[in-house]
Amino acid sequence: MDPSPTATPRDATAPDLSVIVLNWNAREDLRRCLASVEAHPPAHDVRIVVADNDSHDGSAEMVAAEFPQHVLVRHPRNAGFGAGNNRALPLATGRYVMFLNPDTVVWERAFDALIDYGDAHPDVGILGAKLLNPDGSLQYSCRRFPNLGTGFYRNTPLGRMLPGNRWTSDYLMRDFDHASPLDVDWVSGAALVIRREALQELKGFDEDFYMYCEDVDLCMRAHRAGWRVVYIPDAVITHVIGRSSDLVPARMTYEFHRSMYTFYRKHYAASTPLFVRPLILPGIVARAVGQIARYRWRRWKKLWSARRAK
Repeated sequence: MDPSPTATPRDATAPDLSVIVLNWNAREDLRRCLASVEAHPPAHDVRIVVADNDSHDGSAEMVAAEFPQHVLVRHPRNAGFGAGNNRALPLATGRYVMFLNPDTVVWERAFDALIDYGDAHPDVGILGAKLLNPDGSLQYSCRRFPNLGTGFYRNTPLGRMLPGNRWTSDYLMRDFDHASPLDVDWVSGAALVIRREALQELKGFDEDFYMYCEDVDLCMRAHRAGWRVVYIPDAVITHVIGRSSDLVPARMTYEFHRSMYTFYRKHYAASTPLFVRPLILPGIVARAVGQIARYRWRRWKKLWSARRAK
């Protein structure tokens, strides 16, 4: 068990929305994220909890110095995405709780749109924002649940050879214009809001997932508990994908595939045909090895080119 985190105390009166921003060595992104919140004060009572996962880049010190109005909790070690957010939950007392990545910029009325929709639809347990890439293009932040076809085609050599394949398109919901609210299978944990009652029932993220797939798992459990999961296009947030994970790409590739297998065992193994089950783990391992090898090759080529240029 981790030691209790240290936190700056504040008013315990419950706000409409508590936003947990879990940070690991993303100081400049975190500064932009918090500044974007300050630039567009919401109509609802929104309070920010910054949970720092043992950063070593001065992130926590920056928050304490520049944003003292927010709660700051310092985790003594990086326990991962799910665990890091869960450990900050005692400080998130809102009617709704939002998990927000530090590599985001919040647009005007984004928080209000999420709260307003939740208040108008009490059977909605989880809401997801519309995420945009830094160039303004759409980021596919609401998706269908993954299946075996997703594993074969999503971010694999086969998928790169057949970019228009139906398995990837179905998974990313490319058939949806993302212009209206829609009940979906799952929404990205980069900007995910959960109703207090649903959070208490589901007990937060499953900490068996160190990084990745915990948002898919949370949404699947919400569906099974009878809650709706809804994508809200009026809540717009810009998201730079993988800013912290890019610091340790090989480790994060391993964690992603470990989470894939954890998700498979938890939700799909019992319904997988017996003759397919022995192929799942070797397939995931081969996928991970291929991605790590690709990353190493590209890194080696970059270093070799730099040396030749000297």
